[in-house]
Amino acid sequence: MTTPCPAGCGRQRQTGRYLDLECWSNLTARTRRALSRRDSKAHARLRELHTQLAAGVPLSEIEVTP
Repeated sequence: MTTPCPAGCGRQRQTGRYLDLECWSNLTARTRRALSRRDSKAHARLRELHTQLAAGVPLSEIEVTP
C-alpha cells in the first residue's frame, strides 16, 4: 500500500515509511540516522520532522533531535 508523501512532493510513499525514497535521500545523513533509530524518542523525532515539513523547511535543512 502507498500513501501520499508528507513532504508535499506529490509522490507516494510506502506504508511504514516516513517519506518516499527521493525525499528521504534529500535529508542529511544525520537526520536519516536519527529518524531510523527505534527508541523511546522515535515518536518525538517524527513529530519534529512533520512540524518542519509543515513549516516549509527544505529537506536538506531539516534537523531532528538525535
